Amino acid sequence: MATAKEKMDEAASKIATNQDAAKSIGAVYKFVLAGDGGGTWVMNLKDNPGVSEGEGDAQCTIKMAAGDYVDMLEGRANGQQLFFSGKLKIEGDMGLAMKLQKLTDVLK
Repeated sequence: MATAKEKMDEAASKIATNQDAAKSIGAVYKFVLAGDGGGTWVMNLKDNPGVSEGEGDAQCTIKMAAGDYVDMLEGRANGQQLFFSGKLKIEGDMGLAMKLQKLTDVLK
């Protein structure tokens, strides 16, 4: 199974090749992924699209288990279900969290 870091590295390369689609989301997200293979990443989908590992300012922070993040990106888990079951927590602008489906489309 892929790790969250591998998925973030994939996201970085897909965002680099789809800068206009990434900019259309227009937000900065922070992903705090707990457990094996986890970590913290900031995903800029605004003025300078890209992904950086580590802390940083974000308009919307997503907190979840690293394994759930991988499952969500690989289609084994649904973000809404994870949210309503308490496995995905959102801090900051909830409206931006609703744009996450558009983000997963960019990352596919």
